[in-house]
Amino acid sequence: MKYISTRGKAPELGFEDVLLSGLANDGGLYIPKEWPKVDYKELPTTSYSEQAAYVIYPFVKDFLSYEELNDIASQAYSHFPSKEAIGLKEVEKGNYLLELFHGPTLAFKDFAMLLLAQFFETSLSKKNKSITILGATSGDTGSAAIEAFKNNKHCTVFILFPKGRVSEIQRKQMTTVDSASIYPIEIDGTFDDCQNLVKHLFQNLEFKEEVSLGAINSINWARVAAQIVYYFSTFQQLQSNRVSFSVPTGNFGDVMAGWVAKKMGLPIDKLIVATNDNDILDRAISNGDYFQEEVKATTSPSMDIQISSNFERLLFESLNRDSEKLRNLFLELKENNGFRIDNDTLNHIKNDFKSGKASEKKVKDTISKIYKASNIILDPHTAVGFYASAKIIDADVPMVNLGTAHPAKFSQAVIDAIGFKPEIPDRLKNIINKKEKFTELENNSEALISFIRKHSNV
Repeated sequence: MKYISTRGKAPELGFEDVLLSGLANDGGLYIPKEWPKVDYKELPTTSYSEQAAYVIYPFVKDFLSYEELNDIASQAYSHFPSKEAIGLKEVEKGNYLLELFHGPTLAFKDFAMLLLAQFFETSLSKKNKSITILGATSGDTGSAAIEAFKNNKHCTVFILFPKGRVSEIQRKQMTTVDSASIYPIEIDGTFDDCQNLVKHLFQNLEFKEEVSLGAINSINWARVAAQIVYYFSTFQQLQSNRVSFSVPTGNFGDVMAGWVAKKMGLPIDKLIVATNDNDILDRAISNGDYFQEEVKATTSPSMDIQISSNFERLLFESLNRDSEKLRNLFLELKENNGFRIDNDTLNHIKNDFKSGKASEKKVKDTISKIYKASNIILDPHTAVGFYASAKIIDADVPMVNLGTAHPAKFSQAVIDAIGFKPEIPDRLKNIINKKEKFTELENNSEALISFIRKHSNV
């Protein structure tokens, strides 16, 4: 399997080089040259880790044997309390909650990050090489990355998070981990500012080579590949002919993984892109309007994003892989703060996607409504997904709403909605009074470069 850049000016690479490089040298995102097909009817039933090996193998077979991948997946998902890893609950007839928060940091990001850490360790051990990992987080990505990489011998990890825009629990999950190779950095800005710093440093090719820069955000194809698996696993559990998924999303990585599952042959009907008040994706999919607005702080901070990196992969596909057209759109984004998606491209997107937006009031009302109806407590991100799917549910097609985080990570939003605090799991209780350690930096690429040069082990 070879991978090409969406911007069309970077060399084709194999999986291992895509893993280690993250962003392509032309500023684009890597995507498979061809979409593999897998027979979902042959999906193993024994464990989630074996399902992961089955689904992911076509993407990595130039890097790992099937047996090696199986071993790596087994190690990664041994951190979950059960061999199934996911939980599926019927909230009301035909309407399901997919619990993706049973991993070590109680968020769906664990599924990809634990596997990604194993991929990096395997590759770097063979090469006897060290790299510098740089990532941006709106909350859950950072804590999952820090947890997964904290004992990695070959990586120094720098995680940027926006000041005052992550929950207290999310911040403490990042800042209380005792590891000499982990550096949480609070940036005075928004998540988009953090993400732009990451992209800027990756496009500084001299610096990228100097510190062997690697990516753990979903600009890294390996992250998307790892998240494809739970769509297959869920379909198998439902035993239905077709299924739709509602996915709360900011950076478009999780729902992109669902779209890839459909390209691989999984009978997915619709993928619902669920947004909060930062609704650029809802505007883009409903009417082709991809223009940035000011980032609004909400109770679902992991979605407080205006520029969704992975949407570039979908645009590339919907433009018939025309890199020149894509480059022109992103030039327009830079110059005019946005662009319009033409009707042909938009119709291609609408074949597979619907979208919805939940205001802060609707999020609060949805948490309350679902709790009263089913005694299930949703976190605010998951509530966004439930609200968006409520208008689109088809009686003949099961609707699966992705539960992206444990409600205890967002206790205040839950208290405001239902009047009491969700039970806090022991792994969160243990960090509440721990001493925090992190660095504060301005939204400045030179300051970040200087800090990384000083602390990287490369």
